[in-house]
This record gives sequence, C-alpha cells and structure tokens, in this order.
Amino acid sequence: PDVRQAERRLAAATARIGVATAELYPDIRLGGSIGATGLLADFGEPATHAWSFGPLISWTLPSGGARARVRATEAGADAALAQFDNTVLQALREVQTALSRYAQDLDRLHLLEQAQQQADLASAQNRRLYQGGRTPYLSSLDAERTLATADMTLANAQAQVSQDQLQLFLALGGGWEAAAGRTDPTAAR
Repeated sequence: PDVRQAERRLAAATARIGVATAELYPDIRLGGSIGATGLLADFGEPATHAWSFGPLISWTLPSGGARARVRATEAGADAALAQFDNTVLQALREVQTALSRYAQDLDRLHLLEQAQQQADLASAQNRRLYQGGRTPYLSSLDAERTLATADMTLANAQAQVSQDQLQLFLALGGGWEAAAGRTDPTAAR
C-alpha cells in the first residue's frame, strides 16, 4: 500500500477542516485607489487628483449550515485518519510477512548448502571407492544422482531467497520505476 499517498489524503482532509472553520470568521480586506479626473488642460492641478481608501468587511454569520460543514469536514478527516491507520497496518503486515518468509528461506538455504556439501563429499568418496574397486558402479552413480538433486534443490532455494529479497524490498516501499524528472547524479560525471 502507498503510505505516502494515504498521508497526503489525511493532510488534505485536515486542511479542509481549516478552510471550513475559516468560513465562520469575518473576511477583512483593505483597498485603495489613486487616480486623476478632469480636463486635460487642468491635469496636474490638485483638484484633478482623487484617491480612496477603505476596508471591506464581509462576514457570513455563523449558522447551522456553516457549523455542519465544519463537522462534515471533521468527519471526513476522521475517515481519512482511519484509512491512513489501515494503510500503515497493512504495510507493516506486508513487511512482517516478507521478513518472516525471507528468514525462513534463508535458514532453509543454509541447511541445503550443508546438505549439498555432504552430498558432494559422499559422491567424491564413492567415486574413489569405485575407482579402487571397493564398491559397485551403481553405488557411485547413486551418489552422483544425490549430488545432482542437492545441487538443483540448492539452486531453487537460492532463487527463492532472491525472490524473497525482492518482495521485502517492495514491501519496504521500493519500486521499479525511477521518479519522473529525476536524473542519475553519476551520469553527468
């Protein structure tokens, strides 16, 4: 889940509370103007100068509707907060699952590495015994098959650990694409 997006939605909902609350208070503006009026021949004379200055106050009297809008935006912010909490919990759950899977598969990989080493040792010993004439060829062939199976299982476990690392990276917020507009700082060197 996109925690940043949920946080931005929460921030927007919280900002809307401020906007709705601000509508309960008066809006005060100061204005002014300077100008000249009159005939062109009299231009520049004090009688042709005009100016004005004054406040403009507008106020929507607090009413049930304005207060209801504030309560509605507060309810929207509460919903956004609940959605944010849910998103964070889901993200934590995904990270926990990915970490658990990664740890289990890493332990399995270490055990399979040990098993592969043992199969390699057994295969080498069986090969020497066969070459010395002490065991039949079938026994040496069986040890080679066991080694091949251990190699294949180890390769699959290594691939699974790599996939688990990728899932953990994605659960922690990593992504595939570079952000638009960003460039590689080492490319300019």
